Amino acid sequence: MSCKSCQSGSQKTFQSEINIHFRGINKPSEPAVWTFPNLNICLDCGFAEFELAEAELHQLAESKRLESH
Repeated sequence: MSCKSCQSGSQKTFQSEINIHFRGINKPSEPAVWTFPNLNICLDCGFAEFELAEAELHQLAESKRLESH
Protein backbone atom coordinates (compact mmCIF):
# COMPACT_ATOMS: atom_id res chain seq x y z
CA MET A 1 0.00 0.00 0.00
CA SER A 2 1.32 3.46 -0.79
CA CYS A 3 1.31 6.58 1.40
CA LYS A 4 -1.74 8.80 0.91
CA SER A 5 0.45 11.90 1.20
CA CYS A 6 3.64 11.19 -0.81
CA GLN A 7 2.78 7.87 -2.51
CA SER A 8 5.89 6.20 -1.01
CA GLY A 9 5.82 2.47 -0.40
CA SER A 10 7.89 2.83 2.77
CA GLN A 11 5.34 2.43 5.55
CA LYS A 12 5.42 0.61 8.86
CA THR A 13 2.79 -0.15 11.49
CA PHE A 14 3.43 0.67 15.16
CA GLN A 15 1.39 0.11 18.30
CA SER A 16 0.37 3.33 20.04
CA GLU A 17 -1.31 4.89 23.04
CA ILE A 18 -3.31 8.06 22.35
CA ASN A 19 -5.10 10.25 24.89
CA ILE A 20 -7.70 12.50 23.24
CA HIS A 21 -8.48 15.63 25.27
CA PHE A 22 -11.44 17.95 24.90
CA ARG A 23 -10.77 21.66 24.39
CA GLY A 24 -12.02 24.52 26.48
CA ILE A 25 -11.78 25.71 30.05
CA ASN A 26 -15.15 24.16 30.92
CA LYS A 27 -13.90 20.67 30.08
CA PRO A 28 -11.86 19.59 33.14
CA SER A 29 -14.69 17.34 34.26
CA GLU A 30 -14.91 15.74 30.81
CA PRO A 31 -12.76 12.61 30.87
CA ALA A 32 -10.19 12.15 28.14
CA VAL A 33 -10.63 9.25 25.75
CA TRP A 34 -7.81 6.69 25.77
CA THR A 35 -7.29 4.58 22.67
CA PHE A 36 -4.63 2.10 21.63
CA PRO A 37 -4.73 1.91 17.83
CA ASN A 38 -2.10 0.68 15.43
CA LEU A 39 -0.47 3.63 13.65
CA ASN A 40 0.46 3.29 10.00
CA ILE A 41 3.38 5.70 9.49
CA CYS A 42 5.15 6.65 6.26
CA LEU A 43 8.88 6.46 6.95
CA ASP A 44 9.59 8.97 4.15
CA CYS A 45 7.26 11.90 4.90
CA GLY A 46 5.90 11.12 8.39
CA PHE A 47 2.24 10.96 7.39
CA ALA A 48 0.39 8.82 9.95
CA GLU A 49 -3.10 7.41 10.13
CA PHE A 50 -5.09 5.23 12.48
CA GLU A 51 -8.60 3.94 12.97
CA LEU A 52 -10.53 4.30 16.21
CA ALA A 53 -12.37 1.36 17.72
CA GLU A 54 -16.15 1.65 17.84
CA ALA A 55 -16.20 2.18 21.63
CA GLU A 56 -13.81 5.17 21.48
CA LEU A 57 -15.63 6.63 18.50
CA HIS A 58 -18.89 6.38 20.44
CA GLN A 59 -17.31 8.22 23.42
CA LEU A 60 -16.18 11.06 21.16
CA ALA A 61 -19.54 11.31 19.42
CA GLU A 62 -21.41 11.32 22.74
CA SER A 63 -19.17 14.09 24.11
CA LYS A 64 -19.80 16.19 20.99
CA ARG A 65 -23.57 15.84 21.49
CA LEU A 66 -23.30 16.95 25.12
CA GLU A 67 -21.21 19.94 24.05
CA SER A 68 -23.95 21.21 21.71
CA HIS A 69 -26.58 21.38 24.51
